[in-house]
Amino acid sequence: MITPKEYYSSRMDSLAARIAIHRRRNRLFVGGEIASFALFIAFIFAYAQLEWGSMGVWAAVLSIIIYVVIRRMDEQNEARTEWLEALREVCGRELAYLDGDYSAFDDGERYADPQHPFTMDMDVFGNKSLFQRIDRSVTTGGSDRLAALLSAEPIGKDGVVADCADVFDAELSPVERIRQRGDAIDILAHCPDWRTEFCAVGIAEKINTDAVARAMRDVSDVKVGKWVMSLLAMAVAMFMGIGLIATIVLAAMTDVPSNVAVVWALAQLGIVLGLCHAKLMEISRTVGKLHGQMAAYVKLVRIISEDRGLNEEGRAKSEESVYRVDKGLIGRLVGATGGAIGSFREIEKILAGLDRRGNILGLIFADIFTLSDFRLLRRFALWQRHYTMQMSRWIAAVNEMDALVSMATFCYNEPQGVRAEVVNGNDVVCEARGLYHPFIGSHAVRNDFNIAERNYYIITGANMAGKSTFLRSLGVNWILAMNGLPVFADQLRISVFPLFTSMRTTDDLTRGISYFNAELLRLKSLIAFCASHDNTLIILDEILKGTNSADKLGGSRLFLEYMSNKRVTGVIATHDLELSRLADEQPERFHNYCFEIELGTDVTYTYKITQGVARNQNATFLLKELLK
Repeated sequence: MITPKEYYSSRMDSLAARIAIHRRRNRLFVGGEIASFALFIAFIFAYAQLEWGSMGVWAAVLSIIIYVVIRRMDEQNEARTEWLEALREVCGRELAYLDGDYSAFDDGERYADPQHPFTMDMDVFGNKSLFQRIDRSVTTGGSDRLAALLSAEPIGKDGVVADCADVFDAELSPVERIRQRGDAIDILAHCPDWRTEFCAVGIAEKINTDAVARAMRDVSDVKVGKWVMSLLAMAVAMFMGIGLIATIVLAAMTDVPSNVAVVWALAQLGIVLGLCHAKLMEISRTVGKLHGQMAAYVKLVRIISEDRGLNEEGRAKSEESVYRVDKGLIGRLVGATGGAIGSFREIEKILAGLDRRGNILGLIFADIFTLSDFRLLRRFALWQRHYTMQMSRWIAAVNEMDALVSMATFCYNEPQGVRAEVVNGNDVVCEARGLYHPFIGSHAVRNDFNIAERNYYIITGANMAGKSTFLRSLGVNWILAMNGLPVFADQLRISVFPLFTSMRTTDDLTRGISYFNAELLRLKSLIAFCASHDNTLIILDEILKGTNSADKLGGSRLFLEYMSNKRVTGVIATHDLELSRLADEQPERFHNYCFEIELGTDVTYTYKITQGVARNQNATFLLKELLK
């Protein structure tokens, strides 16, 4: 099976060869343009100075036609070259990603929230974050959607992320929704060519979804007037048109004065312009603004809705999947955007009609003989009636697909990841075999660990022994599993539950908040969160670090004893070995685990979690070595 690196490398080589061909064509086209234009000048000169007569004129006309044709071919070739370069850039960025360079991708720093239940502790946003490793979004809406999914926001009563409206079946359970998203990610991961085209749309600049949505709202808010769609208006229009034809025919074939037809035509022109001109000018301004935002968006929607490459590449995978391309989440997204292309094509035709109004003479004759402005206004009203209610759904579907493409690219780039088994149930279940942190890579030490409902796991160990990394491994893989993404373990069986962590509490001197006060505020937020969310898993690293050892131990015991009476499960890393006595007092609820080290002439770190309490610490040993 071809590896991601081999795929991107071979695709780049293929694209480079095609780009070289197009650039050679470009040089030929430029030469052809210069030659044909030079011939045009030469033939004009021959006609004027050498008395070639009509032959010179026809030769000049032919040469200018050739120039126009070559110019058009040159423009098409240039557009194609730019597209191939965008595709190559996508592959180049992915190769850089595989080499550990994520600088080409959005780090999502704007989404960072120190008050969030877990994103700060789990490195979800920021430089080299989980978001930066996953995000390939080409729209700002897709970026927002991905950030919301990775943040598990908003979390409903069932503990899962709210989904794109009308995309999932209403009767699907949280677990089934996660599985369906995982199926969609799996299918898209097997469509690298299709995903490359999708991502290439946003290479030059990310599409501003808010601007598109605002333009769409402005278009939908234009008040045309109900009279345009009324039967009376249609009847009057037909009467006016038939009346004009009748007066012209009568003037030509009878003694009826011709000025009757002229008066009728002028009256008809005045009525149409009077009723339609101001409204069409407003529509022109609004639709023009929409048109300016839509070029790349239309291309993106066309890639989704036509989905030719997706069906071809995903066919084999979709046959294996519970949800096939045409029936699962992808099918719903493709279906949700299906009407968008027709809408955009229609609005482009309306825009073309508005542009033609710039020809005053043409406008006068068109309004007199065909009631052009009335028909254009009616066409716009029909477009509003058929499409404006669907716009928000199209945008939501594009955002969802954009986020899925990012996730699928991550899945493809990380083939060592496996699909988590997400199980039903109201209890906290987390059974991991060979779990490790995705940021560490091939050097990561894998660990087995089980978490049971309302149990607490006290993890002790020396500095740098692996406690914090292990806690983050649990949290990051929970985020991945809850989104149907591959997890980094040999096997992970997990239920759906909320997560709250406290690992990176910091002071805030600008607000007069000390470190200890910040810790208390974080624990207060944790208690409030657990009160509003059933079956929460809490992950804590050193409770109450900002106070003295005796006070810290007493406070930590008090806090854990209080939380153990709630429907909460916890994994707590600590240096306080005395805290491990809770396992002696309540062995059915508290369990001791540790990351042990070996002290000799040097410190040996195994990074393996085992049952029991850590025996060795390394701070004094390392300081002695430092002070030698």
